[in-house]
Amino acid sequence: MADFFVLFSEPATYFSLLTLTAMEIVLGIDNVVFLSILVAKLPKAQQPKARLIGLGLAFLFRILLLLCISWIIGLVQPLFSILSHEISGRDLILIAGGLFLITKSTKEIHAKFEGGGHDLTEVGGGPSFWNVVVQIGLLDLVFSFDSVITAVGLVEHISIMVIAVILSMIVMLVFARRISDVIARHPTIKMLALSFLLMIGTMLFAEGFHMHVEKGYIYFAMAFSIVVEMLNIRVRKTDAPVHAAKS
Repeated sequence: MADFFVLFSEPATYFSLLTLTAMEIVLGIDNVVFLSILVAKLPKAQQPKARLIGLGLAFLFRILLLLCISWIIGLVQPLFSILSHEISGRDLILIAGGLFLITKSTKEIHAKFEGGGHDLTEVGGGPSFWNVVVQIGLLDLVFSFDSVITAVGLVEHISIMVIAVILSMIVMLVFARRISDVIARHPTIKMLALSFLLMIGTMLFAEGFHMHVEKGYIYFAMAFSIVVEMLNIRVRKTDAPVHAAKS
């Protein structure tokens, strides 16, 4: 306990906490976006429960993985080689997680274009509640592992990691429903989100083969595209009454 108070008496600790919390929130937004897309397949009455379970699993996985830091660090030992690339346990998880995101994003995009316009939120029109929860659990595990790897790379003290994860989860909990509502109202935002999740899956797959991709470029592109689309939405809302009056 004394070490804890000594740690938080240093200004550098708060800078590390702020930096890590910001990174965890960014990674958490990816998690919330895909969670929102999956939850939207359920009847509206079940969506809050599925969203709460999804966020709870995300928090649980992150904390459990943080408590297994030594195990995660040990995953960097090579297990075998593929085309002169040494593959470790961490690499296998990144590759599997990347393939999962690529597969799910591709299926969602395909359903959007080839689904015939059916509303999957109608009762009986979409997958079962527990089917969606299982998919959310797998998704949470992928993003949680990426989140913990980021935490290990940025700070050394597990107490800072835990606090950052808790703060980021509070932000996710507060904004999860709002993000879900925006995605539900604007199909173009959903398509952008799926496109970037597809890109993130590709990035994780590439990192599994030691091809590092700077995440800052991806998140900047994501933020820029969303800002442009939000401006387009605002312009369409402004022009709608004018076109209605002319007609």
